[in-house]
Amino acid sequence: MGANHSVTEKSIHEFIVKDAKGKAVDLSIYKGKVLLVVNVASKCGFTEANYTQLTEIYNRYKDKGLEILAFPCNQFLHQQPGTSQEAQEFACTRYKAEYPIFQKIRCNGPDTAPVFKFLKASKPGFLGSRIKWNFTKFLVDGEGHVIERYGPTTAPLAFEADIKKALGCA
Repeated sequence: MGANHSVTEKSIHEFIVKDAKGKAVDLSIYKGKVLLVVNVASKCGFTEANYTQLTEIYNRYKDKGLEILAFPCNQFLHQQPGTSQEAQEFACTRYKAEYPIFQKIRCNGPDTAPVFKFLKASKPGFLGSRIKWNFTKFLVDGEGHVIERYGPTTAPLAFEADIKKALGCA
């Protein structure tokens, strides 16, 4: 339940992940940007509010240095079926998401994506290092360090002040 001690990375910028089409993306391209990293799902009770508000937050702050990184996850009651590209299509078509939707990942267990091991070790939540459900959100500063973790029931607009502070526009 505790933090994963095998995490040696000091910044999210040290990771390479795959986009929805399987192409490698070096997260160092986001140096200097404030990140909101989210595990997303298309068939969750939190989908509508979260995707709607993520798009609103992104449109409001993308020009001020915010980037949202969305990672589809099918680990919670299989609420993200289909392929990574289908997850991307869903977010971009239905919710007009302009932020990157990456390859489907696992948030918990032995096959946890390395970037999520880092996030969870940096900011444990109510269940220790485990991700509780879809739409757990991590706010990351421009240096790649986790500032805060927000649970699935915390809607993005509820911590808009934290985003503004991280961007230096509070």
